[in-house]
Amino acid sequence: MTQEINNREYRQNVIRELLADLHAGKPFEEVKARFGEVFKGVAATEIAEAEQALIREGISVEEITRLCDVHAAVFKGSVEEIHRPANPQDTPGHPAHTLKLENRALERLINERIRPHLDAFLGEGSGAQAEAKTEAETAAALADDLADLAKINIHYTKKEHLFFPYMEQHGITAPPKVMWAVDDEIRNLVKEVARMVRTWVKPSESEKPTKEAIKKLLDETLTKAIDMISKEEDILLPMVLEVFTDDEWKVIADESKEIGYFLISPPPEWKPATREVSEGQPEISAQPGAIVLPTGSLQLNELVATLNTMPLDITFVDKDNIVRYYSEGTERIFPRTKTAIGRRVVDCHPPASVHIVEGIIESFRSGRKDHEDFWIKLGEKYVLIRYFAVRDVDGTFLGTLEVTQDIKPIQAIQGEKRLVSD
Repeated sequence: MTQEINNREYRQNVIRELLADLHAGKPFEEVKARFGEVFKGVAATEIAEAEQALIREGISVEEITRLCDVHAAVFKGSVEEIHRPANPQDTPGHPAHTLKLENRALERLINERIRPHLDAFLGEGSGAQAEAKTEAETAAALADDLADLAKINIHYTKKEHLFFPYMEQHGITAPPKVMWAVDDEIRNLVKEVARMVRTWVKPSESEKPTKEAIKKLLDETLTKAIDMISKEEDILLPMVLEVFTDDEWKVIADESKEIGYFLISPPPEWKPATREVSEGQPEISAQPGAIVLPTGSLQLNELVATLNTMPLDITFVDKDNIVRYYSEGTERIFPRTKTAIGRRVVDCHPPASVHIVEGIIESFRSGRKDHEDFWIKLGEKYVLIRYFAVRDVDGTFLGTLEVTQDIKPIQAIQGEKRLVSD
């Protein structure tokens, strides 16, 4: 055991030195050659530990990200899989299998559509791709391809919001930060090159960039997207397959339905083969005294403060038309008092509007409607009043939610804001 620990520490130190050499500017081939001499194979988790060690020693996440492509090239082909009785990557419905299916769809999009349409746009195509009559038509075909490429956001979002949280819980903190930064680079590149191509579809909108500029940026975009496939399959998957539990994989599989799938049909439902899977919501880790909800837990003071911090007023009326709750935000639109709690909702409204309230609630109770909206001017405010039917998972009517908000500041918003205010 001591020898195994010492070997692991030695390997860890060498990996850290190699990565540090890359960041110090040593030639890529020199570092790669040394790596080949020292290692016959390396586990994915050791790569993660090495990067985390570098961050602890002062190398920024930005620096790790800058040379992330170099890291992947050095370690590509050196990550060894631990033998498993059944490989999740070959099991339809398992998130690892789904991730790889989406990567194959990305490769087909790039090789079978984007590259041929780019050649046609540049006037370098042959056969059917060269038959387009105008530059606008070839640009339009390429623009359609890039619209599909932009859907890679679905793939990256699942990785960032489903894989990364569990990686962090297992102590793997550096790779998610690095990979997320590269994901954002790819997203921004796709958005920019798509904008450039669209100027050739409708030239009157803005000045057209050169075809050479489009080709250069698109080549960079596709290279990064393909390199990310390698990072996911050669580094990320071996790493997480080593540490994720079946319960964690099950949550990832189930929650993936909410985010969606990138250029593939929804996969079949996956369940661990080794045991029965409990039905219902996954178990939520909660502190003592917390209110446990299907998607997390909150202490009572946290729940109250959260509801009161929301920039809108909330009132809940139960299925028996009794007022049961209202929020207490700092900018109230309509007065609410604690004496309203326990009263019939119709008794809280002027007689002239009682029939409207009763009609709304009855339409919710019968299932004829799920919501109703009103908007009125109230002094300097422009107030949106929304009513929603509250139903449980089986569709049973539980009550009515009233949400009120001054939308005048929202209507005044123009353009974009991407920086933090001073």
